[in-house]
This record gives sequence, C-alpha cells and structure tokens, in this order.
Amino acid sequence: MTTPSQDITTPRKIADLRALVPQQSRVLILTHDNPDPDALASAAALRFLLAEIAAAESVLAFGGIVGRAENRALLRYLPVKAQPVDTLSLGNFDLVALVDTQPRTGNNALPPDRLPAIVIDHHPMRRQTRETPFRDIRKHYGATSTILTQYIRTAGTPPETRLATALFYAIQSETQDLGREVSEADVEAALYLYPFADRRLLSRIEYSRVPPEYFRALGRVLKSAVIHDGVVVSHLGELEYPDMVAEMADLLLRLQDARWAVCLGRYEKNLYLSLRTSDGDANAGTLIRKVVGRMGAAGGHGMSAGGRIPVQDRGAKVVVRLEQGLIRRLLRELKVPPGSGVRLVP
Repeated sequence: MTTPSQDITTPRKIADLRALVPQQSRVLILTHDNPDPDALASAAALRFLLAEIAAAESVLAFGGIVGRAENRALLRYLPVKAQPVDTLSLGNFDLVALVDTQPRTGNNALPPDRLPAIVIDHHPMRRQTRETPFRDIRKHYGATSTILTQYIRTAGTPPETRLATALFYAIQSETQDLGREVSEADVEAALYLYPFADRRLLSRIEYSRVPPEYFRALGRVLKSAVIHDGVVVSHLGELEYPDMVAEMADLLLRLQDARWAVCLGRYEKNLYLSLRTSDGDANAGTLIRKVVGRMGAAGGHGMSAGGRIPVQDRGAKVVVRLEQGLIRRLLRELKVPPGSGVRLVP
C-alpha cells in the first residue's frame, strides 16, 4: 500500500501549488452543480490547504442546489459555508479552482470561455483540462477527497475535526463504504482520517432526516420501475431536487439480479439521468455519453454516471418521448431487447 513517503506525485503537486498561488490571494473554489459530499469536502479541504501554504482567502461556491438530505447535513456541518455562485463575481478573485469537476464539462458554473487555474478531480481527464496551469487528475482513485487528504497529510497540516469528518464521510459515500471503485489510496486516506473524525457527527450526517417528498418520490420510482433482463429503468417525473435521480438509482441497483439501474427525472428546464451498474468491468461513463450524445452533457466512472439534457419549454409529451428514446438507446447499447420489460410492481 502506498504511503505518503512513497508518493512522489503529491509533494511535487504541493510545491506547484505554492508556486502558483500568490500569498494572501483570493481564490474561488467551484464544485460541480448540485454538489455531492465528495465535491463539498474536497472544496473545503482545498480551502484549508491554500490557507496553510499561501495564507489565501478562499470562497466555496456551486451552481444548482444541494437537495439530498445527507448532502444538506454535510453542508450544514462543514467548517466553512459554501454559497450559490450566482451571488458572486468572478472578477473579485485572483484565481479560480475546480474540484471534482473539469472545465467545459457542462456540469459546473464556470463560463465555457474561462479556464481555471487549478483543477483537481478523479474523473477521466478532459481535453480542456490539459490547458490549465495546475491539474491533478487521478482517475484510478475512488474519490477526489482522497487526493486532498493526501495533500493535507503530506503538507503536515492535520485536519480539524469537522473537516476530517467531512472528508471521511465523502470517501465512504463515494466508494459505498470502500466497496465500489476503491483504490488502496482511498483505504489509506480513510484510515488516516478516522481518528480525527467525530463519530457522532458522522451518524447525524448518514442518518439525517428526509423530507416527505423523498417518500413520494420513492413511491413513483417503485410504481414506474420496469426490469429489462437485469436493467432496471424508472421515471421520476418532476423532481424536488436534481440529485434525487442518483439517490433512487443507487437504491434500485440493490434489487436482486439487477446489473444496471437508470433513473430519469425533470428539474426546472433540464432532464436528468443517473446510471449505476454492479459490473466492475463496465464503463458507465462511456455508456451514458453514447446515450446522451450531443443532446446534453454526460460523464462518470466505471460503475456510476450521470447526464443532463436541456428541455427548456418543451411540453410534457415531448419530454416523455425523449425519455423513451433515451431508454431505447441505452437498451440497444446493452444489447437488451426493448420489449422484454416486466414491471417491478404489477
């Protein structure tokens, strides 16, 4: 197992950050839209690190909303507050950093004509990322929080309790308790963080109370779920928050004999998709990009992926036909006959 003393990449990256970030500069740290625990914890950790090595003043921001109950609880307990990016002006900052996302992916609020100075992510590298002054992309890691934990550990700046708790929970959440797309680095980072974490706070986050809409959505998911030879498909309709499709896709994948699960739903002027698989050799990110094509933005990892398609003011019937077309494309890519579906709830 790799230890910080054996890791030659992280010390060099910290030196590069020291050289890039001016002392006492103002840095805007952006996550992907509708951020999850990994994005929020990574952003908080980068803020902590930049304050330590450059006395930088950083602001955390995101597009969209934080809807999932656990994510809202994590945001509430973070050692620093994140805020909607539309309340800020990019011109007020010396540098922009992206964490858990990359430029021109369509899932963050950075304008397409603006390149960030810093990109730290665990998704496959995008072409535009190669043009940024500082980039650290480790696609074999299960979480971006693992990269930032290595930074903090190598820099010799132990995290305070709430930050350690957020990072630990983020790694656990992103890798499903170190069981999905996990690397040795993720395991080591979790073991390092655990003694610093607040176990009672972890429990409050993981078992946070959910609103009534969660159970209404759960009812819609079960009623609409159709099983196509190990592929579970469900339509949520109108969403209370965008990442509800990911929440329900995770749940459906637990169905016995399910190999793939996909949930679709509409929020404001976008159609959201979330794709999950239990096949460790699959590539859900590549698959969802094929399904979405040029209609929107999509990406992900081997076992989890998501997409977003603008629907603007299209009528409900048009959107339903779009959803049906997407499912047909997905089933065709998986070589599953489209007429093989059986309802989960008759």
